[in-house]
Amino acid sequence: MEIRRAEATDVPAIVALVESAYRGDASRAGWTTEADLLDGQRTDADAVAATVAAKSSVLLLALDADGVLTACCQLEGHDDGSCHFGLFAVRPTAQGGGVGRALLTYAETFAREQFATTTMEMTVIAQRDELIAWYERRGYKRTGETRPFPYGEERFGLPRRDDLHFIVMTKPL
Repeated sequence: MEIRRAEATDVPAIVALVESAYRGDASRAGWTTEADLLDGQRTDADAVAATVAAKSSVLLLALDADGVLTACCQLEGHDDGSCHFGLFAVRPTAQGGGVGRALLTYAETFAREQFATTTMEMTVIAQRDELIAWYERRGYKRTGETRPFPYGEERFGLPRRDDLHFIVMTKPL
C-alpha cells in the first residue's frame, strides 16, 4: 500500500470513494455504510477540492499495489496541539482487510510529526455503535461531548431519522 497526499486531480476519485463507502446500495458491501441513517450525498467535489487546497489540512490517500485509490482521510491541525481526523473512507470491498487500520496508524504518526499534534480528535454519528467500538479498540475514548447533526444542510446528507448527532472521541498521541 502506498500512502500519499491528495492533489487537485484526485478530487473526482476521492468523491467517488467517499460516496461508495457511506451512501447508497454500493456502500452495503462494507460495514461502514450510513445508508440506513442518511440519503443524499456524503461530500461533493467543491468540499473535497477546498480540503485539498487548504493550508491547515492534508488529505491522505491509500493506494493498492495497482495504484487504485482504496482509502482516504483528512487531517486538520489546530493551534492547541489537536488534530481533527475526518473524511475517512475505505472502499467497501476492501473493508475488514486492515487498510483502514493501517491508514489510521499512518495518519496518527503523520499528525504527530507534521502538525506537532498531541491529541487526535474526531466526531462520529452516535448511532454508529460498530464504528465507535472500532475506534475504541484503537485507543480512542468518548469525551462525553456531543455536537448537533447539521439538519437542513443537504450537502451533509438527507437524514432518515430525527435523532442524529455526533459524539466526540479523542486519543492522546
